[in-house]
Amino acid sequence: QVQLAESGGGSVQTGGSLRLSCLASGFTVSDLDMAWFRQVPGNKREGVAGYGYNALIRYAESVKGRFTISRDNVKNALYLQMNNLKPDDTAMYYCAAERNGHNGQWYDDYEYNIWGQGTQVTVSS
Repeated sequence: QVQLAESGGGSVQTGGSLRLSCLASGFTVSDLDMAWFRQVPGNKREGVAGYGYNALIRYAESVKGRFTISRDNVKNALYLQMNNLKPDDTAMYYCAAERNGHNGQWYDDYEYNIWGQGTQVTVSS
């Protein structure tokens, strides 16, 4: 069964750090494009960082220099190291995989077929 399971969310103060994990099952992470998204209630999901099957990495401008996406092919997992967190980073964070070729960009949520259940990140000022 194809699944993504996120963990690592929590509550931190401004300037703090968190590391999100996304464990994949039913497929090999190095075979598919993957990405981290986040969503605040009432807003659309926002692409945060993408990790291509070919190891091409991309970031949203809002997180460049603060967030680092990485992949562990042995553990079949995707990670998001988040440093210098800000209150605006507060959201539910989702891991996504398998772009479906709908001619969108890596940060378009409709591009991805497989989604995790999400992990909440809350940053207080």
